[in-house]
Amino acid sequence: MKGYLLSVWNILDPLYFRCTRLNYLPEKEFSKSIFRVRLTCYKGQDVILSDEIQIKKNDTLVKIHLHNARLLHELKHIKSEVKRAKIIYRSVQSSLPGIEEYVRNHKSSNDIKGIIGITVLNKVCDRLGFEVVDISTPVYRNLKWLTFLSINILSSPKPWSSIFKHPAPSYLFMSKEKLTKLYKT
Repeated sequence: MKGYLLSVWNILDPLYFRCTRLNYLPEKEFSKSIFRVRLTCYKGQDVILSDEIQIKKNDTLVKIHLHNARLLHELKHIKSEVKRAKIIYRSVQSSLPGIEEYVRNHKSSNDIKGIIGITVLNKVCDRLGFEVVDISTPVYRNLKWLTFLSINILSSPKPWSSIFKHPAPSYLFMSKEKLTKLYKT
């Protein structure tokens, strides 16, 4: 059943890609990156990051999206949750230098204040340099929870046992300065 659902996901992914205005990183980073990106205008509450960078409504950020279809395909035969987590962590870690280069070389680089993502995998994000911030709008948080629930069902070896243990999604932020400090190659 999961194999069938993954096949459907792979068919629908290009449509999702177009509808969300995502972009792949430039060709040299594309094959290594687990992310797809787009510029976004931040609409949440003001946030002050640990390096004193303030993210305000309407600031320009680079939104990072895990390429879930690709990631699910790579993880489909791995049963160990620990091994899955390590693979995701390493994929994100090895992709962040490409994100840094994308931000640095973007035509709007001077306007970009940082990067933002939304995840339920927030336990080790601080080790990567991200700051985790709760999503304050309940409707948006619950909508994102439902979206991540489908990913959890497809990715987990025991999806139905953890359906209501699924954590609430959070924002991940990293300022452009911190991204450059940690990941400039």
